[in-house]
Amino acid sequence: MEINLISDTVTKPTQGMLEAMFKAEVGDDVFKQDPTVNKLERFTAEMFGKEAALFFPSGTMANQTAIKIHTRPGDEVICDKWSHIFLYEGGGVAANSGVSCHLVDGKRGKISANQVKSVINDPEFYHAPITRLVSLENTTNKGGGACYAMEDLQQIKQVCQDYNLKYHLDGARLWNALVAKNQHPKDFGNLFDTISVCLSKGLGAPVGSVLVGSAEDMKKAMRIRKLFGGNMRQSGYLAAAGLYALQNNIGRLSQDHQKAKELGAVISKKQWVAEVAPIETNIVIFTLQPYVDEKLFIEKLKQKNILISSMGQGKLRMVTHMDYRSVMHDYVLEVLEKMQ
Repeated sequence: MEINLISDTVTKPTQGMLEAMFKAEVGDDVFKQDPTVNKLERFTAEMFGKEAALFFPSGTMANQTAIKIHTRPGDEVICDKWSHIFLYEGGGVAANSGVSCHLVDGKRGKISANQVKSVINDPEFYHAPITRLVSLENTTNKGGGACYAMEDLQQIKQVCQDYNLKYHLDGARLWNALVAKNQHPKDFGNLFDTISVCLSKGLGAPVGSVLVGSAEDMKKAMRIRKLFGGNMRQSGYLAAAGLYALQNNIGRLSQDHQKAKELGAVISKKQWVAEVAPIETNIVIFTLQPYVDEKLFIEKLKQKNILISSMGQGKLRMVTHMDYRSVMHDYVLEVLEKMQ
């Protein structure tokens, strides 16, 4: 029995999700004639109180499309130094949109309104790029699943309004934040110009993300998705999985959060651990003591059929998910308890 805690992207469709996929009514989505894709897009847009939505093969493509919608070559995007759009999207901000990132040293991947305000370039100072967009991440991946408080998001929104900046949310794991903080999707829809949400992480769909925004922005997104090669044909089979996920798998995320907290409680007591980051959702990030060999530690767990990931510099990550069953969880807790 292999127990994969590397990411929440490793899940496989449940029987119910597979049945929904097999039964999906499909058409050619390039001509917007796939009824299941259209239903998913309407459903997601309505969840967030937005005018429209667009289905994408990946969260990276959805984020990159949003950046291209809101910027012009030579512009600048404000984001945290740990942002997915900067670290893990292949330099797409530069390659796809010709823009640069102004990195902010936030707290666990979260930045404040004052930090945003302090790095906005004077548009009259033509030596510097024009600040055009603020991009946040919620929950923060490298920040260990940290969630923004709504008040902080509202304060950043005010700065964006004051300085005429666009506001994008990389909400790959926004579902986790909604459950953990008891928030509502429409609260986010009211704040952000665009939001990308992932269906293939905590919700268990095999593939796909959705970008929501205004009808005008989603019309632009259609052209950009085509440019990026993201058009799909009978993608209703994939959209059906996403619809099933949205309708059935959001509430259960609290189970993943509880398991993550229990993992953190065990490892925080071990002498070989230097620090455990605060655990709010389904991501556990911990740092080993300097004398512990990271590769050897990972290998020891692998020998016990437990897979985790390295973030470098002695920092390790475990991510709970819907395929991480209770019997697996009990076994992992027992193994960690016994490790010296």
